[in-house]
Amino acid sequence: MSKGNPEVVVYVVSDAAGDTGELVVRAAIAQFHPISAEIRRSPFITDDAGLQRIAQQAKQIDAIVLYTLVIPHLRDSMRRLAESSGIVAIDLLGSFIETLEMRTGRKSRQEPGLNHVLDADYFRKVEAVEFAVKYDDARDTSGVLKADIVLVGVSRTSKTPLSMYLAHQKFKVANVPLVPELKPPDELFKLPKRKVIGLTIGVPYLNTIRKERLKALGLPNNASYATTDRIEKELQYADTIMKQLGCVVIDVSHRAVEETASLIMEYVRTS
Repeated sequence: MSKGNPEVVVYVVSDAAGDTGELVVRAAIAQFHPISAEIRRSPFITDDAGLQRIAQQAKQIDAIVLYTLVIPHLRDSMRRLAESSGIVAIDLLGSFIETLEMRTGRKSRQEPGLNHVLDADYFRKVEAVEFAVKYDDARDTSGVLKADIVLVGVSRTSKTPLSMYLAHQKFKVANVPLVPELKPPDELFKLPKRKVIGLTIGVPYLNTIRKERLKALGLPNNASYATTDRIEKELQYADTIMKQLGCVVIDVSHRAVEETASLIMEYVRTS
């Protein structure tokens, strides 16, 4: 591919929303960080025409297709199209569904989207996502006392993406930025330390991230926000606050959001 284009394009094809496939792709891509990848989700595919369109597009750009199709004739069609088009297509669910049918002697229900049935778990997830949005970046500090988990750290330590990822695991998460010029909310010091997770990061790594952020905003990368002196000052301040809180601290340098979230969930469940 030409310069500026992603190294890898993955089509996530599903006869439901495609959440499962996208999560698997993101988990796999994280193992190759840094990598330039683009995920193109194709949800709610219900006929061969939709599959043919995706196969043609994937062939044109040498993309990978990962599909989570529970309807047998759609899986069969996708297999045939992959063979005839010469594209790489990975069946994420089909083999396991067929194995379960053989092992249990039962036929699968063949109904897309059953893992999104509107049950109590679904509504807890929706509530958690709404909570994460409302109490992001300490916009409303009252959320600190209501949260299951409170993330603290300097800017660009993945507080917001972690909050959203954990929300999809049904945790209510608030996050609080630690900035030398701003006093942390009083509510933060009223929490049990097991509820607070400190996020830290290496100076060179944060320097790179912040410069990229400034570039994306069209700002010069020598702004104080991305200077080494400023970053060291912020991290020292954050370290002081975290010691006062007595919270566990996780270094997010070179860690994917999924990996950090896994560490947080393990800590929360065992503390």
